[in-house]
Amino acid sequence: MKEEKRRIQLTGGSTFTVSLPIKWAKEVGIKQGDELSLVQRSDNSLIVTPVKDKKEQIKSAELVLSEQESFEGNFRCIIAHYLVGYDIVKLLFPEGFGADERKRIKGEVRKRLIGMEVVGESAGEIVLKSFLKYEDFTLHDAIRSMSKIILSMQEDAITSLDKRDLNLAADVVERDNEIDRFYLLIVRQLKAAMNDSELAKKIGVGRQRDSLGHRIIVKSMERIGDHVENIAKNSMMMTLPAGFNCLDSIKEVGISAKNLFIKTLASLSDLDIKKANEAIKDANVLTDAVEAINERILAEEWSVNDKIHTLSILVSLGRMAKYCEDIAEVTINMG
Repeated sequence: MKEEKRRIQLTGGSTFTVSLPIKWAKEVGIKQGDELSLVQRSDNSLIVTPVKDKKEQIKSAELVLSEQESFEGNFRCIIAHYLVGYDIVKLLFPEGFGADERKRIKGEVRKRLIGMEVVGESAGEIVLKSFLKYEDFTLHDAIRSMSKIILSMQEDAITSLDKRDLNLAADVVERDNEIDRFYLLIVRQLKAAMNDSELAKKIGVGRQRDSLGHRIIVKSMERIGDHVENIAKNSMMMTLPAGFNCLDSIKEVGISAKNLFIKTLASLSDLDIKKANEAIKDANVLTDAVEAINERILAEEWSVNDKIHTLSILVSLGRMAKYCEDIAEVTINMG
């Protein structure tokens, strides 16, 4: 809708009134006697929202899956509907779902989309419904849970590298799925908060403009999780023995990366600009340390296989430092 200007009228000698655009009123379905919610924003603008019954607030959509598209391509469309905030998504497949495809879709939904469950199915459709209540699991709860998983992954990834523990490394790789689930949940929350100031307050977004900052933060955290997973995967493919001397320096950098992440989280929790600046300095020190070890590894007479995987681990440690720096910078901007 294009911008419209309305003149304020004085009614009854003491009440200001303004008329609403009829096109907007028809689109949102309001009529005489309906209630509107007025919320004053920090910039003194007003958000006007129709007040509807809870039954009317259920958002539903139909999604026709493409026979020509891959499973992941179709599932990305399901994720997109989840992120937009649909409560009910009816999946349709013109040729009908095969047993294996049906089983895979249901498994991936439960594995990757928090709160989404299968509530109905037939030969040609699967109905998904979200049972998630945003206020029951706030933004801060989700970020806290995500942080704890990342910290445990960091510790175990370094231990698996030092001890050559393949089972522990495999467990780290598996836990990255939990990080992805929380990331998608938080993005869904933030998208909803952008359109609903009252919901934003309930889930812990004090200012709607901070939604973008939180979006950048959780993406950086998700990428940190990916790099921890990469460390674990590479440690599984190395042939160096446990306790190998040259791995000590990598272990030290790994511990420093974990401590940097803890400091970054502390600055975010308190919106502490001083701590955030300290985290940025520590990130730069860590990046320099990674580059120095890189040069030493290149000079070692190791097998090509071990060099490739060790350098990949170092790249991930360097990227983790950069993502911590990004989180600290956003913290400063939000402070």
